[in-house]
Amino acid sequence: MASLWKDPRTKNFVACFTDRNGRRLKKTTSTSKRNEAQKIANAMEDIARRLQTSRKVREVIASLHRDITGDDLVFPTVREYVSTWLARKGPETAASTHAFYTKSTGGFVAFLGEQADKPIDQITSVHITGFRNSRAKEVAAKTANHDLKSIRMLFKAARKDGFVFENPAEAVDTIRQRGGKNIRRPFTVPELRAVMDVASPEWRSMIQFGLFTGMRLSDVASLTWANLDTARNELRYQARKTGKVLILPIVGPLAAHVTTLSAPDVPNTPLHPRAFASLERTGKSGNLSNWFADLLADAGLRERKKHHLTTKDERKGRDVAREANALSFHCLRHTAVSLLKQAGIAPSVVMELVGHDSEQMSAHYTHTGLEALGAAIHAMPVLAESID
Repeated sequence: MASLWKDPRTKNFVACFTDRNGRRLKKTTSTSKRNEAQKIANAMEDIARRLQTSRKVREVIASLHRDITGDDLVFPTVREYVSTWLARKGPETAASTHAFYTKSTGGFVAFLGEQADKPIDQITSVHITGFRNSRAKEVAAKTANHDLKSIRMLFKAARKDGFVFENPAEAVDTIRQRGGKNIRRPFTVPELRAVMDVASPEWRSMIQFGLFTGMRLSDVASLTWANLDTARNELRYQARKTGKVLILPIVGPLAAHVTTLSAPDVPNTPLHPRAFASLERTGKSGNLSNWFADLLADAGLRERKKHHLTTKDERKGRDVAREANALSFHCLRHTAVSLLKQAGIAPSVVMELVGHDSEQMSAHYTHTGLEALGAAIHAMPVLAESID
């Protein structure tokens, strides 16, 4: 018989049961009522101990739901659940991220065809593997793997909602990227000098913010004067990708650069107007990445690429080109990390400066070690002398 366990830090009971292979499993019952939790735990063990068909699992769960709530449990179709999930994710994600989820799950529904109008618990890893392989024939491996990640998230939510017992997407591995993994490398000092020599004033400013803070391109483009606290010499912003609020010191070469900028009367004025307008218009940094790629080409650091590709072969060629030449704006983050480590800065300080997850960071707010971060930025004087 399944047993119950309760973490004193949470209100809901956890079911402890054994599956058909003798493994001891733990899953939340999502209820704080002991009688209901025990029924759920017993049902979980009953399902786990026997090789059940999806129909049988659905019948057990529906019966359990009816016993506890008195209502019939209606299992949504794949198409219905995708629509519900996307509506739920809308307020939780950036517009560009939600657009990607919409495109990925829409492609999955289209791939399933008539199967998309059957209950979601009838989808297996075979269906998801087929979708992954079909995408791999049409797009770059990286994109196909991102689509797979979206489907994993979809079924993770369905499992949490009680519509599937196990996540079938967990059994599907990502595919190997063509030509090996795309490894971004740091810029060298001569390369940075070459880029700065051909850059416009706005791009020179963006490069320095990216280099001396480790900020991503979209975050640099989003900056307004309201993000700068010149009285405290601090930069405060919320990372678009992670949602974390970060506070970084404005010292050394970055502070010197900020003093050359003319502060406007309106605090919400963008620091980099053209980049800000592009990001506001499209909701993503794709155009900015293309502009920076052109800048790298002007500096002789990569081949100039086409930005408007229509055929499948051209899109695949673009992916190969990306892998063959890894320099991008994101490489400024790698440059900052490499230089700081070479200077002997503690790894925890490096991670905090560039906003990586670490034990030294809280989930949503970082305001520790500003003196250490300031010392870290001061550890890069050679770059200030070389690119200013």
